[in-house]
Amino acid sequence: MSNIRQPAVAGMFYPDNPHELSAMLDDLLQPATPDTARVKALIAPHAGYVYSGSVAAHAYATLAPYAHEINRVVLLGPSHRVAFQGIATGSFTHFQTPLGSIPVDVNSIHELLHERLVVERNDAHLAEHSLEVHLPFLQKMLPSFTLVPLVVGDARYEQVQQVLDKLWGGPETLIVVSSDLSHYHDYATARKMDAHTSRAIESLRPDAIQYEDACGRIPVGGLLLAAKEHGLQARTMDLRNSGDTAGPRDQVVGYGAYGFQ
Repeated sequence: MSNIRQPAVAGMFYPDNPHELSAMLDDLLQPATPDTARVKALIAPHAGYVYSGSVAAHAYATLAPYAHEINRVVLLGPSHRVAFQGIATGSFTHFQTPLGSIPVDVNSIHELLHERLVVERNDAHLAEHSLEVHLPFLQKMLPSFTLVPLVVGDARYEQVQQVLDKLWGGPETLIVVSSDLSHYHDYATARKMDAHTSRAIESLRPDAIQYEDACGRIPVGGLLLAAKEHGLQARTMDLRNSGDTAGPRDQVVGYGAYGFQ
């Protein structure tokens, strides 16, 4: 029996009309140059598309040369709505967007639950935008894929790393971590803070990322531990903030796109 997670922020963070959404994604992705280096994992922002979509596009455009080889996406993002311990999956069989339905990799979810690496909490998913805003980008870039959707609450980096190690897979599996950077500082302060965070990501040093540096600090930190263990290198694809894209510069939110190969 199907249990479909319906979109919560369509019409707010991105268009709810499929034609408008597809056209907007095309416009965002067109200027983003695909990189020749294949990535295993991405970090990309999760604000409304007018603010962070052009930054996220730099991450997703890099999938173009080998998109047909990816058939599973492990997607992790921080919880904004519900406070809980650990990492939350749900009982959903599909995630719906205006572009269509994405099947959940229920077998992987069952394995994570069986090993008690995650908890099942639909409430952590129902109104959460940190995963949802990435789905249309993934649908645009990948011909077909299953999804392992995970919302990260109060957890340790090592818990995230353990889940990632379990799901690591081969070239068929892409890992995406959803995170914005600094929040509501002036433009100059934000640029300084976000540059520091980018250096920490590039050097795979989760200990150098503080609470105020990234709202997805915990899933980012877990990915950095896993990336170091698996011998990956990180690079910054784009680094801007809302003062560069669609907002004033007195209180900005930072956005970065990063690839791991």
